[in-house]
Amino acid sequence: MLRALAVDDERPSLEELLYLLRADPRIGSAEGAGDATEALRRINRALESGPGGPEAIDVVFLDIQMPGLDGLDLARLLGGFARPPLVVFVTAHEDFAVRAFDLKAVDYVLKPVRRERLAEAVRRAADLRGTAPRIPVHDSDPDHIPVELGGVTRFVAVDDITHVEAQGDYARLHTDRGSHLVRIPLSTLEERWRSRGFVRIHRRHLVALRHIGELRLDAGTVSVLVGSEELQVSRRHARELRDLLMRRP
Repeated sequence: MLRALAVDDERPSLEELLYLLRADPRIGSAEGAGDATEALRRINRALESGPGGPEAIDVVFLDIQMPGLDGLDLARLLGGFARPPLVVFVTAHEDFAVRAFDLKAVDYVLKPVRRERLAEAVRRAADLRGTAPRIPVHDSDPDHIPVELGGVTRFVAVDDITHVEAQGDYARLHTDRGSHLVRIPLSTLEERWRSRGFVRIHRRHLVALRHIGELRLDAGTVSVLVGSEELQVSRRHARELRDLLMRRP
């Protein structure tokens, strides 16, 4: 079970977040801190006690705009630690998402926080904390990829994967029936599946061309529709993607 620290300078928001976290069965304990400086002191104690110690913290749910040291500053400091806790940003502002994921955030939850959305962030943190398996660079079966679910190894057909999302050293495989987390970098999957019609559209996304339903252009931005999900295409990859889609049978 995850040991969580919630950080927010607004007391009502902090109390609401702690209430939702403590109601999640995957959260073993949840503490609060009113600013980043207090949180940093608490995290230092956690690191001193070790990953199995009584003060340990697995994941920090972190507001961004706070007086003094803000959430991005704190996440940047944590990134320099040998064994930092995972970070989930919880904020009312959409503008910091790119910077947050550059700091290897697990998730980015917008306020007002919905119980279902926070539960998804907790699930991602739980997967990253220790249940995602490491898989070999070379598969014995190139048509399937092994994933672990509840202690059982299953084999997902590569052709069923619509797109892949980078999450640090992990990758989340999306299919029409759900998603699976595997411990392998997106760049490795990009190289391995290039011949199978997967193309990089963003630093965080790899997409199967056969699953792209629409290419959308809006005020200079490019996106694709994969199933019911709209994914942003970076300028760097937009021209190559358009060319590939035009040549697609």
